[in-house]
Amino acid sequence: MDRIYYDHAASSPLHAEAAKAMLEVMTGTYGNASSTHSFGRAARQLLNRSRDAIASGIGCTAGELVFTGGGTESDNAALIGAARAARKQGKSHIITSATEHQAVLQSCEALQREGFRVTIVPVDEQGLVDAAEVERAIAADTALISLMHVNNETGTIQPIEEIGELARSNSVLVHVDGVQALGILPIDLRQLPVDLMSFSSHKINGPQGIGALYIRKGTPFEPVLFGGSQERKRRAGTENVAGIVGFAKAFELSVNSLAERKPFMERLRYTWIERMREIAGAENIAVNGHASLYAPHILNLSFIGVGTESMLMNLDLAGIAASGGSACTAGALEPSYVLNAMNVSQERQASAVRFSFGLGNTMEELERAAKKVATFMARVRTNA
Repeated sequence: MDRIYYDHAASSPLHAEAAKAMLEVMTGTYGNASSTHSFGRAARQLLNRSRDAIASGIGCTAGELVFTGGGTESDNAALIGAARAARKQGKSHIITSATEHQAVLQSCEALQREGFRVTIVPVDEQGLVDAAEVERAIAADTALISLMHVNNETGTIQPIEEIGELARSNSVLVHVDGVQALGILPIDLRQLPVDLMSFSSHKINGPQGIGALYIRKGTPFEPVLFGGSQERKRRAGTENVAGIVGFAKAFELSVNSLAERKPFMERLRYTWIERMREIAGAENIAVNGHASLYAPHILNLSFIGVGTESMLMNLDLAGIAASGGSACTAGALEPSYVLNAMNVSQERQASAVRFSFGLGNTMEELERAAKKVATFMARVRTNA
């Protein structure tokens, strides 16, 4: 069967060069990076090179970058670590939005159980946070604002610069979940008014199980893992050197190809929308997300009259991988909480599918995929 992968926002295929770099580490540099002998020093050198490469590419110093076990850990560490540190300064209020990843929302729930106060600001029908809503939520005890850069279900880009400047003027820390932005949007932390930012390797064709957290120098932070002095005592545990090397290689490749990939993904996204409108009828296709402020690799479509479960089943049978939303909540049968927060109609919520594009996708493949969809959509409409 011709298998087509349109679920890159969940996890992306490991780039061959990243895999090669990792294999060289796993078979040749197996020392602990904290050891002082030659084997350890060799591992430490690879670790330092990788950290330098990623830090340089996002505009921060190597000392401001902490390697983690992935985006979820980075989000957890950012919120919990910054909030607990801020509480010592008399601040115990957190602001976030209704469409954040569960790694942020559930961290906020955990902090509420510790006595923190959390304000969840709404989004509009396109998934956008209004900076004025954030400003109204800021109080004297506000410690932290946490927002996504790119929403993982709809691709909507949030105004993090505007909100970051607003936070700065009120002496409030800002955390940004940059997992879906890395490798898609240019990131320069020398310019962005951000104090903490989370990243993940497996969204940019790197290995799973490795991520990073940017912590601006001077940001109050308490570690959430204990047991060693790794990562400048901010994240205990033996570093995953092979994973970090693979992350750095994937990052290098994604940054260097951004100028070419971004317009190509835009073309894939636009063409897929047009093909789906031709197949299902323009009146039966709705794009969920912002009309202009979106990342080109994520597309959330509602196929009016065809349930999400039915659509995903037929796509899978045709060899096309897509999802009903975040991979972290895909097992749930309930409609997307992100679309619900956007006040999308129940009809659109019940028929929404997320397609996300990336490495290996081509226009020729997209045309084959469209023909597959046309075949089963004719059957589904006939049997409806």
